[in-house]
Amino acid sequence: MLPPRARTPFALAQQRTAPAPIACALALVIAPVAALAQAPAVEAVAKTSAAPAPADRKPLRAKSARRTPATSASLGATKATLSVAELAIAEHVHVGRMPCELGAFVTVTADPATPGYFHVQGKGFKYHMAPVLTSTGTARLEDAKGGAVWLQIANKSMLMSQRLGRRLADECMSPAQMLAAEAFGKNPPPSLLEPLPAPQMTPTVTPAEYPADTQVAPQ
Repeated sequence: MLPPRARTPFALAQQRTAPAPIACALALVIAPVAALAQAPAVEAVAKTSAAPAPADRKPLRAKSARRTPATSASLGATKATLSVAELAIAEHVHVGRMPCELGAFVTVTADPATPGYFHVQGKGFKYHMAPVLTSTGTARLEDAKGGAVWLQIANKSMLMSQRLGRRLADECMSPAQMLAAEAFGKNPPPSLLEPLPAPQMTPTVTPAEYPADTQVAPQ
């Protein structure tokens, strides 16, 4: 066997400095990680220093009050401007569920929130109506926004749509109107289309037409 080679001082120095490349590589990896870890802290400090002091902050503007939609009560208070005559008409309006022709029904309900107003509803429609004065004395309810009219006479009621130009319900009767219709059937009133009968003239008798024996002699 050959004797071991004697290590020179240069070889020993090279052996001692061998791990230097590994250490350099670790340093290259650790340095960026440390820099990234310190970056948020540096940004937080920068933002804190850049933020104005609480005393320098401008006062927040008070938010304007949002307009809330009007409720049914407020709308009723706005619309409840009926006259005494209109309120008198409302007292004679028939309420309840009324049968109409062709199997339809119309329900008229007084609005408790707005005195004098009524809810008129049926299949496919619902109106909020108020009384209107008429020259004929007919009870008339109108919904100006919905374009509908409810007409009530002694023996029936009807609902008309002014927008559609047709009747939505006809021959609607409350119990009181049914009794009136039966009474009209037994004793119908004269039609407006028929001419009135001519008044009977009472014949007048002149003195010459009296018989001679009936004349009274002057005293």
